[in-house]
Amino acid sequence: MLGTDFRTGSPVWLDLGSPDIDATTAFYGEVFGWRFVSAGPEAGGYGFFQKDGATVAAVGPLTEQGATPAWMTYFNTADARATADAVTSAGGTVRAEPMSMGEVWMAQFTDPQGAQFAVLQSGEGLGRTSENDALVWVELHVGDPEAAIAFYRGLFGWRSAQMQAPGMTYRVLSIADGDQQEGSFGGAAPLRGGQEQARWVPYFAVADVDATAARAENNGGTVLMPAADVPDVGRIAWLADPIGAVFAILKPNPRQAA
Repeated sequence: MLGTDFRTGSPVWLDLGSPDIDATTAFYGEVFGWRFVSAGPEAGGYGFFQKDGATVAAVGPLTEQGATPAWMTYFNTADARATADAVTSAGGTVRAEPMSMGEVWMAQFTDPQGAQFAVLQSGEGLGRTSENDALVWVELHVGDPEAAIAFYRGLFGWRSAQMQAPGMTYRVLSIADGDQQEGSFGGAAPLRGGQEQARWVPYFAVADVDATAARAENNGGTVLMPAADVPDVGRIAWLADPIGAVFAILKPNPRQAA
């Protein structure tokens, strides 16, 4: 599961583009107990979701023409410009060129199968992960998982391991360094029946999946996949917030949470 010892290829940041910041912050406040803290008047509405004083995600207004509300996963890189060049060389698209925000560099991309992601060149990131109401896992859904893994391996050196999940072969993703299991942070799964678009989906850990899904629905969200137990993983559900951004919730089984 995720930690805050961020190394190359680790999910390091997560933010949400929204057309209605007030409604979005109210929803996630009710669902996860997050508190919104503005980054300041110069930030154009961008700010941080915090839980118990630690940053767990961020939110800002949509800025791309024609963009739809979605969660964006940022991966740690030592060199945002070199990563942008590698994305282009491997058939991906640079949506936002590397830009400096003080000592931090960021860039946004689309992989060859259409999933959007970003990178952050920084020694810092989220203040809380793999705890209740914080990011615990990220999952890539694409038509060809093996091709996608090869693309990201070229960028970050990721390793992968196959496991059998209900109705599919699931690929567990790990960063390049250290013990492979301890370095796992997410997975890759095939699209099903043409019903999904290629995308990265964040999973947030919760104490009670059913109760969290009910809170989401009671506050204008949608249950896309009802709560279900996944062997050797835990209990999960897929949700969409009131503006349509997709996310998932997970209560890991004790072995996975350890």
